[in-house]
Amino acid sequence: MKRSALVTAAGVALVGLLTGLVSAWWAGGHESVAAAAAARLADDVPAFFRGGGRHLAHFAVDPDRWKNRNAVFLRRCEEGNHFLDLEDLDGKQLPATNRFDAMKLVYTELKKDPNKVGLLPYSIVENYERLMVAFYDHRKMPTNESVPMAALVAGGNMAHYTGDAAMPLHTTRDYDGRNQPDGTVKQKGIHAKLDGFPEKNKITPEEICRGLEAKVIDDVWAHVNRFIAESHTHVQTCYDFDAAGAFDAPTNESRAFVLARCRAGAQLTLDLWYTAWVRSAELPAHW
Repeated sequence: MKRSALVTAAGVALVGLLTGLVSAWWAGGHESVAAAAAARLADDVPAFFRGGGRHLAHFAVDPDRWKNRNAVFLRRCEEGNHFLDLEDLDGKQLPATNRFDAMKLVYTELKKDPNKVGLLPYSIVENYERLMVAFYDHRKMPTNESVPMAALVAGGNMAHYTGDAAMPLHTTRDYDGRNQPDGTVKQKGIHAKLDGFPEKNKITPEEICRGLEAKVIDDVWAHVNRFIAESHTHVQTCYDFDAAGAFDAPTNESRAFVLARCRAGAQLTLDLWYTAWVRSAELPAHW
């Protein structure tokens, strides 16, 4: 796979872009993962998207902006989009159809609140499909100036949720400590420690994107759910590092672990962006 011209022909400009986006991984640092993925896009992706790293980075933070406390309706709608507490599925598989079928399953069969269990895979795939549709429109209307804006918004928004999926604590009900029999919460605050780790320990977008190459995903729904399940396998590692103080006083091992999760998020983002472009050529007409 060829590397993007952003790397090969405009390396100096790219370094300036990426170094300007170093911040916390899961807050403003969603920008860093999105910018890292944009840096590795293949040459056949439209130039407006390959060159849209700053826009993609900005739109990658939108889903957190939508949780503004005064946006009462939007905040409630957005609540469950950022996580999936796998333990709360009780071994059930989420339906490969739509979020409304999932909400019915969780509410009627599991007797739980879908917004408390989480709907993360739907957030990812819905925005992937928005991007695919926008890419289709670009193929059909390459001079329409509105279409690139739609693609950048959809791609950036999707990057927020892929970043969330790479964060192990977004896959578990133990996202910020573990409840104890006496009612206390052990290791409360772990989430914030992991959130701020990349910024405090200078994990740069250049490190995140190094060597990544875009791949086409055969089955997007299955791939996204496998990714979330794999991310969940790292929950205990997060707790072990925290218990050892390795998030407060980083070790080579804890830094390598967090960098690997950042890179996993960037790889998923990159692959979904590229797959959306390739699959857009196969879409039927909208009407």
